[in-house]
Amino acid sequence: MATDLLRLSLSPYPNLVFTYRYTKKFHFDRVDIASRPKRRRRHRVPAVSNSLETRTQPQNAPFELPKRRVDSTVLLDVSGMMCGGCVARVKSVLTADDRVDSVAVNMLTETAAIKLRTEVVEESEEFVNNVAESLGKRLMECGFEAKRRVSGTGVAENVKKWKEVVKKREDLLVKSRNRVAFAWTLVALCCGSHASHILHSLGIHIAHGPLWELLDNSYVKGGFALGALFGPGRDLLSDGLRAFRKGSPNMNSLVGFGSIVAFLISLVSLLKPELEWDASFFEEPVMLLGFVLLGRSLEERARIRASSDMNELLSLVSTQSRLVITSSESGSSADNVLCSDAICVEVPTDDIRVGDSVLVLPGETIPVDGRVLAGRSVVDESMLSGESLPVFKEEGFTVSAGTINWDGPLRIEACSTGSNSMISKIVSMVEEAQGREAPIQRLADAIAGPFVYSVMTLSAATFAFWYYIGSQIFPDVLLSDMAGPNGNPMLLSLKLSVDVLVVSCPCALGLATPTAILVGTSLGAKQGLLIRGGDVLERLARIDYLALDKTGTLTEGKPAVFNVASFVYDESEILKIAAALEKTATHPIAKAIVNKAESLNLTSPITRGQLAEPGFGILGEVDGRLVAVGTLEWVYERFQKQGDHSDVQHLEHAVTHQSSELASPSNYSKSVVYVGREGEGIIGAIAISDSLRHDAEHTVRSLQQKGIKTLLLSGDREEAVAATAKEVGIGKEYINSSLTPQQKSEVISTLQTSGHHVAMVGDGINDAPSLALADVGIALQIEAQENAASTAASIILLGNKLSQVVDALDLAKATMAKVYQNLSWAVAYNVVAIPIAAGALLPQYDFAMTPSLSGGLMALSSIFVVSNSLLLQFHEFESNKKKESCN
Repeated sequence: MATDLLRLSLSPYPNLVFTYRYTKKFHFDRVDIASRPKRRRRHRVPAVSNSLETRTQPQNAPFELPKRRVDSTVLLDVSGMMCGGCVARVKSVLTADDRVDSVAVNMLTETAAIKLRTEVVEESEEFVNNVAESLGKRLMECGFEAKRRVSGTGVAENVKKWKEVVKKREDLLVKSRNRVAFAWTLVALCCGSHASHILHSLGIHIAHGPLWELLDNSYVKGGFALGALFGPGRDLLSDGLRAFRKGSPNMNSLVGFGSIVAFLISLVSLLKPELEWDASFFEEPVMLLGFVLLGRSLEERARIRASSDMNELLSLVSTQSRLVITSSESGSSADNVLCSDAICVEVPTDDIRVGDSVLVLPGETIPVDGRVLAGRSVVDESMLSGESLPVFKEEGFTVSAGTINWDGPLRIEACSTGSNSMISKIVSMVEEAQGREAPIQRLADAIAGPFVYSVMTLSAATFAFWYYIGSQIFPDVLLSDMAGPNGNPMLLSLKLSVDVLVVSCPCALGLATPTAILVGTSLGAKQGLLIRGGDVLERLARIDYLALDKTGTLTEGKPAVFNVASFVYDESEILKIAAALEKTATHPIAKAIVNKAESLNLTSPITRGQLAEPGFGILGEVDGRLVAVGTLEWVYERFQKQGDHSDVQHLEHAVTHQSSELASPSNYSKSVVYVGREGEGIIGAIAISDSLRHDAEHTVRSLQQKGIKTLLLSGDREEAVAATAKEVGIGKEYINSSLTPQQKSEVISTLQTSGHHVAMVGDGINDAPSLALADVGIALQIEAQENAASTAASIILLGNKLSQVVDALDLAKATMAKVYQNLSWAVAYNVVAIPIAAGALLPQYDFAMTPSLSGGLMALSSIFVVSNSLLLQFHEFESNKKKESCN
């Protein structure tokens, strides 16, 4: 039982002792039952805790109530980050605190996730709050606005907060567009005289007169440049200077210094004509700011588009619900959605409680997870499964929050509400995923951190080289336009140093990874792939082995009882005993046995003290006698009896032989569970059949075509596993049967030790240890419910389709390809552009950049990175291609 803390004593002594604790009541029972001596087990049984960690527990260890743990991760909303240098600065400030274990910073979502050290977390929650507040203050002292994100807020509050963030970005975009319009108006006025010169050189003498002469005046151009610096460029300059003063210079610092230096050179040339610089180029800072602001505006627009998938997810969250209140005496059938005395009240979704009835009209979004009480309709569940076709719903069917009711009204009983609903968890996990950085981001951060200081140093070195050395070694450079009409080395050195400041682009490095991760995780969520972070995508893109569970993974997970055999008792007696034990279990096979017993209207005997051992079976007391239901070896070890081994073989032959004679399609997987009772040994066997998933064979073939080796790890008997493997195309050398949960983990661990990257796909509690151990754990979400597997997994397949494994793998590879492209571009651009801006081509090719050209290239570099990431939105999933080909 996943909610129980279990301990099983398997000693060879006569008394079999087992203890269990029911967590809701915190009540302890101890049952001592005499049993026959049995062999010592070769391994100890894992205890399953709420943290889903597998561990061995000493037999006589006392039980302790679990302590309430304070969350070890603190989230801060950090604004003011402009580039990779800012991200690195925020990281360094936070990690400098001894109480911090690790930090992940995302510039796009403006989030800092801080993992505190264990000793800090063990303190009171108030202490943790004080730590978070002090870290926020440190960031504010360094020029970054920071405040702690409040967790556990309701649906309406979360939606409101995100909408405020979106509105803030849209307002910034509008403001940015206005600045761009102002800046480019000044560029047009400042460059008007150049247009007249070009027209005159072409023999067109229309651009002349007092207006053109006024625009050609150096003092007027100086006024335009001053207007650009204190108008549209004011925020940029003030932010850059403030960041420099705080010790964390950013891209705005570089642009600001470049613009100011270009303006000062022109101003000195204008006011000090005796220097004979003839360097009145006031249009350069104007054009520089114009290009930078235009690039910033396009970049902001691209960022908003990159988060559009997240906006779509949030649009599925309904903040209002129709609460249905009826009198206790009245009732309604499945056909009547509302009875005559029902009252319908519109309330916030946060006010809905488990058990409340909610009315959903056609065209509305379902606000809570629940079960249909009345009505018939079709529901669009594409947000969960990626399946475009609607799904029929009627009484007894489950529905999920965020899905859309299309056809008729539905009355729903709420099962989970507010922040516990499926759509809220999806939004929360996507936000968390976008805040987790991929390991490759550390490389970008390592470069971006000292980048701004390095560029400033290179700028100073460029000035010193050309002023003291370069103009002497290459005297011809003084004949270029960069040195003015009189070949002034001071002017040449200043211009080239300004070019170095302006052309460098730390922004591209900072945006390379997070933009691709943002688009990739959001796109995955829309397709029904819930990915827990960028680090998961990076690991998934590298896997070369993929391990698959059998029951519920390769098969549908909806087994049915196929045959029952016993040499002593009637079939109904065996079913009755097995169903009594299995009622509390959640495994698909247990459900099949219970469903069969219920269909035969068998009465359930008195049962107590059930104890489940994942991967083996279940043990308990039925009508005062100890009974076990599970695998042959496990049940046989508990109730072995002299001379009964041959009987067991006959029983196994009988149940498998009879089930084979019955009509059974080849794509069915067959398993056998055994029933044993104290004093009698094994008394019966139950054959279970489960059909293979329709996409199992295609998925395995697709993975193998991509060069990924597929393994089959199962606790089922060898014959059943081999038959399933043959059907889906897995070779004999990759089959592992009769495995315990620990042995599954050992197989994965062995592969990892050999240098392989392993992913594991599973669906149940017995798969949880393997999912947690694998490089990437992938869980199939069954009936929109959380279980041990989905909690331990790195990726959750909301559509419960095995083919989504291929979709996840393709998305991971496409996303990481964009990350590598972006990083390659960002590094290559700076490696090439900075030397050219420093005058590397000047001696031989008489080519050098102007500050305005440098600013334009810098802006285009950032735009390229964001736009390249946006191309991920056009990624086609294999499952979608398959649908289109079928149509």
